[in-house]
Amino acid sequence: MRLFLIPISTRRALIYARPLRRDAAKELSLLDRTTSKAAETWAKWEEAESGWKKHLVTWGNRVQQRIPFEEWGLKSIPSLKAQQRIDENHGSKQIDVLFPGNSVRVENIPNILRKIATERQEFHQKKMWWSLGIAPFTAPFALIPVIPNIPFFYLAYRGWSHWRALNGSRHLQFLVEKNLLNPTSLPELEQLYAKRASRVLEDTPIDTPSSELVDDIEQSDDRILLKMSDAKKLASILDAPELALEAERAIVQVTEHLETQKRKEKEAQAEEKKKP
Repeated sequence: MRLFLIPISTRRALIYARPLRRDAAKELSLLDRTTSKAAETWAKWEEAESGWKKHLVTWGNRVQQRIPFEEWGLKSIPSLKAQQRIDENHGSKQIDVLFPGNSVRVENIPNILRKIATERQEFHQKKMWWSLGIAPFTAPFALIPVIPNIPFFYLAYRGWSHWRALNGSRHLQFLVEKNLLNPTSLPELEQLYAKRASRVLEDTPIDTPSSELVDDIEQSDDRILLKMSDAKKLASILDAPELALEAERAIVQVTEHLETQKRKEKEAQAEEKKKP
């Protein structure tokens, strides 16, 4: 397993784990195989031109886009037990964490990952039990012919999603606490972030030394670093095609958050000026 730490803005980052090897598919748990089968079914439904399948997929995709990118990132990390089934030495050797060294200080990596691992654990645990606890009460919807029990499947999916994120967060916390992380700055990532930082930050030329660029990023207010087109570039650089979608989702969500924050600040300033 290999981890990627991708700064989305000057204050927020995406954690992502390279998916399990295809040749390890036989080691997947029953739940993982069931999930994979469900994904295949969903993909087939996406091909429907009309009908309830099309409407369900459209609604479902909107729901998935609203799920925080932090949750998707943690879900990409397999549980500790799942990884140990594939690699019996996992837990006794270090795991590479690839990141841009000109945007994140290497000495800050453990604290950043510890925060990512722990800050949402309680939330995911509560939401997991809530979703799974409410799901049985949707049983009456199953009496409707033809159309599947959408409320049940939604709650079951959200319960599974929170469970997966919770396991991923605990695995990441384990790696941090056992000092099993090997932060490695990737030159290709540094080149990309040097270009983006020079565009976003004033008085920061593209050839700014790494140590100075990190200072500029840390001293700036929260600003988006990546463009949507960078998602596929990241996936190519890191040889992780699935990363493109997760990076795009993170860029959209962080951008919307910053725009909302900026709008609220302007409204607050306007209200302040109105006061006598």
